[in-house]
Amino acid sequence: MRDEVGARTSYGTVAMALGSTLWIQAVVAWAMLTVPVFAPSAAPDLGLEIGALGFYASIAYVGAMTGALLGGGLVARLGAIRLSQASLVVCAASVAAFVLGYWWVLALATLVLGLGYGPTTPASSHVLSRHTPPRLMALVFSIKQTGVPLGGALAGATVPPLTLAFGWRGAALAVAAACLASAVLIQPTRPRLDDDRSAQEPLLRGHPLAPLRFVLGRADLRELALTSFVFAALQQCLAVFLVAYLTAEIDFGLVAAGRVLSLALGFGIAGRILWGWLADRLAKTKPGSSRRLLGYLSLAMAVTSIAMGLWTRDWPLAAVLIVAAGYGATGAGWNGVLLAEVARLATPSEAGRATGGTLFVTFFGVVVAPLVFGLVARETGSLGVMFQSLGALVLVCAVVLLRPTRA
Repeated sequence: MRDEVGARTSYGTVAMALGSTLWIQAVVAWAMLTVPVFAPSAAPDLGLEIGALGFYASIAYVGAMTGALLGGGLVARLGAIRLSQASLVVCAASVAAFVLGYWWVLALATLVLGLGYGPTTPASSHVLSRHTPPRLMALVFSIKQTGVPLGGALAGATVPPLTLAFGWRGAALAVAAACLASAVLIQPTRPRLDDDRSAQEPLLRGHPLAPLRFVLGRADLRELALTSFVFAALQQCLAVFLVAYLTAEIDFGLVAAGRVLSLALGFGIAGRILWGWLADRLAKTKPGSSRRLLGYLSLAMAVTSIAMGLWTRDWPLAAVLIVAAGYGATGAGWNGVLLAEVARLATPSEAGRATGGTLFVTFFGVVVAPLVFGLVARETGSLGVMFQSLGALVLVCAVVLLRPTRA
């Protein structure tokens, strides 16, 4: 069935689906990352220390976990594009609510922002699985997943100058306006991309936890979901702890440490596209190759994470940069291949549901990783030990993914 769908799909429709979902992903990521960027300016007005805003990511991703589960069911009733439009509106309202300036509004709006962010990936998986030829599946999914770092780049490029020009409240309102404008701009794609929506579908298909049960009930999907939990933990710890590690233990200046993080994330964007292209090439001749590719990526993540944990002040700069680039290319580059494999294992009609259940587990890794591995660093007195612990955990994923499977 999937081959027939892919055969009937025009490249124009693939481009429309990819372009729309990539931009949606970028805009909601832009909204999610706006608060951390303007936090230094907003903290005095909110009566909070910068450190207190560190809970922002955990609160947001609790909302995202819930939104991903709900999105997996809502997509059949509303259509993927309509659901994405609703997500953009929710993100706009949440970011705009920050201007009220109360810490409790910030906490509530952050949770709701996560609810808006969560459904966009299940919705995009639903669209792309229907309209992408199988031979391009991993590449297309990987390109779409570059929307997350693209959103980060948009936040970094736009929020600081907006904050300087109009204050942090003005920056928040500008990003909210961009979300609303995007919801309007994608409307022309809806007739073509939402042609499978059904008004007869219930708003919530079965129990709210049905997408999670669906994923955990199948061994192949369960392994990928648990793998995504570990991968997401490793990726989040890169973003949260790398600058602190370099400045506190390796004697880097703040600007230089920030550049190392930018390098790592830049290689993450390149890695997403490269691994997606490679997965599609291998799949033509080797069934099940995407799973093995994820296994080899796990090995590379383990090696680079452990190597990062061994950094000292005596390491040459070139060696530090090579390890950081390798960590970023693998630890921030796996997303598209894994989500494409989830969609491949599910039927096209279940792709959104399977993605929603998987993302619930993925986002859980994002929520708990800074807390758990931050505790490891605190107890050992070393962020290097924390990165080594992450490497050992990812090595377990490599063993699972590379073990022989039954025919």
